[in-house]
Parts: sequence; structure tokens; C-alpha cells
Amino acid sequence: MHKDRHLTRSAIYLILQQGDKTLCIRRHNTGYRDGEYTLPAGHVEADETFTETCIREAKEEICVIIKETDLKLVHVMQRYEEDVYVTDYYFMVRQWEGEPVIGEPDRADDIAWLAPEGVAKQA
Repeated sequence: MHKDRHLTRSAIYLILQQGDKTLCIRRHNTGYRDGEYTLPAGHVEADETFTETCIREAKEEICVIIKETDLKLVHVMQRYEEDVYVTDYYFMVRQWEGEPVIGEPDRADDIAWLAPEGVAKQA
């Protein structure tokens, strides 16, 4: 029996934690959920592993250096968006080098450490 294949895409999300707070950036000028706080995230490129994507996105979006050994996969989920299945991989990060700042001011206009209740309001 032949089943139709479907397109898939993968994305990573970085959960940087400091004490009981989680780092979030506010989306701006992207056309998708602008004005909302979200975790730093990005799509996996064709030539990248998931951890390579995490390291690249951390550098691009929040200007910090993350080591592969400091990444811990904590959650995976799948969703359907724009006629494609997206698998989201969430990585916990408790150590990094540098002070997080907005690395893409054309796509984010604020960065904040939010308590769990603040993060939940954005979900």
C-alpha cells in the first residue's frame, strides 16, 4: 500500500534559563505574531544538525555563544502550518557566553527575562 508523502520542516527553540526566568524576545516586523514575546528560535537549514542550528540561532538572534554540550533536548512536538508539517525541538540552555542582546533589530524590538507566568501568557 502506497501512502502519499508529506512535506516536513524542522525548527528549534532555545529555552535560556536564569534562575526561575526564561529569556524571550518580542517579534517585530516579521508578519508572524508580531508584538508577542517568544523563545529565540529558527528553522533548521538543509546542511545543519539540530545542535548546529541552536548554536547559529543563539549567535544571530541574541548574540551569545552556546556550546553543543550545554544543549539539552527537553521537548519535541509536531504541528501543521501552511500546508507543511513542522517538528519543533525545544532545547534547554543553562550556560552560555556573553550577555543576551537583540541581534536582529529588524525582527525583534525587545528582550526580557520572564517569569513562568509571563511566558505562559504569551503561549
